[in-house]
Amino acid sequence: MADTRLIQGRYRLLDLIGRGGMGEVWRARDESLGRQVAVKCLKPLGPQQDSSFTRVMRERFRREARVAAALQHRGVTVVHDFGEYEGVLYLVMELLEGRNLSQLLEDNRQRPLPVPDLVDIAEQIADALAYTHEQGIIHRDLKPANIMRLTDGTVKICDFGIARLGHDIGFTSRLTGTGIAMGTPHYMSPEQIGGGHVDHRSDLYSLGCVLYEISTGAPPFDLDDAWAVLVGHRDTIPRPPSGHRADLPGFFDRIVLDLLAKTPEERPSDAGALRRRISGARSALGPDAQHGRPAPTGADPGPAPPFPGRPAPLPDEDRLPSWTRGMTTGHKATGMSVLRPTPPDHTAGLTGEWTAPADPRLATGTYPHRARPTPSPEQLAVLASRHNAGLSLGRLGRWEEAGEVHRAVAAEREHALGPDHPDTLGSRYEVGFTLSRTGRTADALREFTRVVAGRERALGPDHPDTLTARQEMAYVLGQLGRHFEAHQVFAAVLASRERTMGPDHPDTLRCRHNLAYNLSRLGRLEDACRLAREVAAARSRVLGAHHPDTLVTQYEVAYTLGLLGRWPEALSAYHEVAAARAHALGPDHPDSLAARYEVGISLGRLGRSAEALELYRALVADRTRVHGPQHPETLRARHGLGVNLGRLARWAEALAESRDVCALRERVLGPDHPDTLVSRREIAVGLGWLGRWGEALAVYRQVAETRDRVLGPAHPDALASRNDEAHCLEQLGRGAEAVELYRQVAALRQGHGGRNR
Repeated sequence: MADTRLIQGRYRLLDLIGRGGMGEVWRARDESLGRQVAVKCLKPLGPQQDSSFTRVMRERFRREARVAAALQHRGVTVVHDFGEYEGVLYLVMELLEGRNLSQLLEDNRQRPLPVPDLVDIAEQIADALAYTHEQGIIHRDLKPANIMRLTDGTVKICDFGIARLGHDIGFTSRLTGTGIAMGTPHYMSPEQIGGGHVDHRSDLYSLGCVLYEISTGAPPFDLDDAWAVLVGHRDTIPRPPSGHRADLPGFFDRIVLDLLAKTPEERPSDAGALRRRISGARSALGPDAQHGRPAPTGADPGPAPPFPGRPAPLPDEDRLPSWTRGMTTGHKATGMSVLRPTPPDHTAGLTGEWTAPADPRLATGTYPHRARPTPSPEQLAVLASRHNAGLSLGRLGRWEEAGEVHRAVAAEREHALGPDHPDTLGSRYEVGFTLSRTGRTADALREFTRVVAGRERALGPDHPDTLTARQEMAYVLGQLGRHFEAHQVFAAVLASRERTMGPDHPDTLRCRHNLAYNLSRLGRLEDACRLAREVAAARSRVLGAHHPDTLVTQYEVAYTLGLLGRWPEALSAYHEVAAARAHALGPDHPDSLAARYEVGISLGRLGRSAEALELYRALVADRTRVHGPQHPETLRARHGLGVNLGRLARWAEALAESRDVCALRERVLGPDHPDTLVSRREIAVGLGWLGRWGEALAVYRQVAETRDRVLGPAHPDALASRNDEAHCLEQLGRGAEAVELYRQVAALRQGHGGRNR
């Protein structure tokens, strides 16, 4: 197509003005009408590309054309024509003379725009969004690079490549893959990140991010890591823009913070109401703001913020936890990004470059282990992108979907690169990780064993990636109850890590933590407690007292103290962990709530059931608010509440609570789930204390029979249930049956060496 320079005998390509991940944009002349236009061409996708990826990209391009062509508003880029020519999809748009907001910031060296410009831009964007939302269209990728300011001051929204028609949810979901959130991390709404329902208020959140950036010089969560940015959107309240720039008017500050509300219900109801709010307030800013004059090139935009392109450090209570920085890298869509287009993208929306392989050996096929056809850079880029999509699904807790992605990528990488290539083994490792997180522990062990063998051959036994795989293999062995084998692997990995990385390296400390955990499962509680204390002290010194890894080890110290019966010390340790997690992660973080649960356990063990009862009431309310009434952790907190009602001799209330929790657990978790059986046993306990021993016996037997069937008759939990049954028989005066049952339990215990879990 580039050779003919003419499309459909009508559009003559003149010069390239933009290039990005999906294609190129050319300045062209419409020979029929004698006017200049912009022509966006989808990059040709060869037969080596993943077919589903190719199909989705082409359909998204056609969809952008249909959506954009239907919009007629001065604030939306006009689409003149679209079609396909010699296998290349193209879109003909009005040629815009101006700069996108990213480029305006870059032109000003990331210094924010003047207040009158900010207000004018905000009002024009709100007006355009009000129109598109009335048409049932949600943009879903609003960002500075997708908003143009023309030389006459007109603001236009561009690039509806992932727009969603409000009435066409199912069609769009097919275009975005298996639940993968579409958008750019620095401008995504919390509901986009979580894969939840997205409506027009998601665009309003993204607009808040855009206004924050052009008013301060950086987006609200300006971190170097994409996952840290997503966590910020989901969990962290942004610092007010005026905290970076004193001359911002109060109404603008309030508008931006309202747009950045975490839930859609807290944001403005619609873009039309937002536009009216801005229009009503701008008159107070004087004639410049009312006319919205664009700042001349090189004009002083006002006082520079106290940072050269990123916000000043936030106070401790507002800063995202530093541990989030170690995840998948990413970049915001501004001129500062190392992925910015070359030449600069004047078309707003084609950000990123066509990716070349990071390792030249991948392009040349020089890995020595196997000769095979050289995979194309495009094929490697697609596989890397899909691999990262799998990682993102895992971080969102969507392990089944993540596993499907990683299995497919692993198979294709093995075919293209060989079974022992580091990328293939990286995908295999992620397959094992998803298997372990979805309860397929034996399958996970087989996968990790395979990865360990491959990495030892390709990288060597002491390579960090090899040690990571061996450590995960040991963890899975522990999940399978093979704690002695796990101990041997952990000890060997620890020795290697100490030798190659040093005793205080975070990976070494993680291995020592796992070893301490496994020691407690082997019954070596004093050794486990001592080692966990050492690891907690080292992590506090290396990572900080409030680092999540430090708190995980302190939690393990508390847990081991409880197993040793040292409940006053355990209670004190749990209190410290709960307070530190609330400070570092937020009071509603799952880890903070888990520590509060253990505080309640400790209070109950110390006979302070009234305090435990009040704690569990508050915890149930918080769990219900955060996770919902039927979430397993909500039900766990309700179980703790019922237990402490019983300890306070309020048995009728305890029995009612146990019945309700058991019914919910049976529906949510299944009738044979361990938690369901614990609740069913609690029903029997309540019946016994109320003197209803006949009913209690039936329930105890039901629990014992289920545990026999699921766990085996010699399992400690099954034996404990038979003891419960025997005790109940005694209360009913059936002593001979009770004695016989006690004998059977003793024989089973003796036959299995008295082992405990």
